Amino acid sequence: MIFGLALAALAASPAMAGKKRDAERQFYAPSVVAAPAAPAANGSIFQASMGYTPLTSGARATSVGDIITIVLVERTQATKSNSADTSRDGSIALTPPSTGPLSKIFSASDIGSSGSNAFTGKGAATQSNALNGEITVTIAATYPNGTMLVKGEKALTLNRGDEYIQISGLVRQADIGPDNRIASTRVADAKIIYTGKGEIARASRQGWLQRFFSMISPF
Repeated sequence: MIFGLALAALAASPAMAGKKRDAERQFYAPSVVAAPAAPAANGSIFQASMGYTPLTSGARATSVGDIITIVLVERTQATKSNSADTSRDGSIALTPPSTGPLSKIFSASDIGSSGSNAFTGKGAATQSNALNGEITVTIAATYPNGTMLVKGEKALTLNRGDEYIQISGLVRQADIGPDNRIASTRVADAKIIYTGKGEIARASRQGWLQRFFSMISPF
């Protein structure tokens, strides 16, 4: 019964993964710009609601639906190591009497004790990651404090598989360059996903039967 349930779970996992991927793609879809509201008939020539942009801001992206290019310059490295070395020695000896009746019972080799204890341990871990490239996203929302929510996706179809790059996060208007480019290190609450599917991705994963035995194996 357990084997059947495990097989059913493994069989359902591709369908669940497909639904999750579709939901993620819908979340990272380009933001649709809402139609502007009709200007109020107040008799004024200048209307700030009609796409007004001050000359000091240039052509920087500031509105929902505007395009921003994020330069991926992610690089992380972590190193951890520890070591311990302890030792302990002890000994005790008693000298038996050399005269009297006890001298015939005990000898110098009969009474004595010694002991030692030693421990040596070491541990080390190193991890590094790097991601370079560019991805162009759209502004999904703007907030009163000047920050903006950006999100987007890039899909690459290669001859042996598909590659997906997804990113979302918060950016400041002041960090956006004149060419509407911003480094990924300036994106707050950033979520960057780089995945793929196809023959190459399948070849790097365990088979369903091997995954089943890995789940139930106590070792």
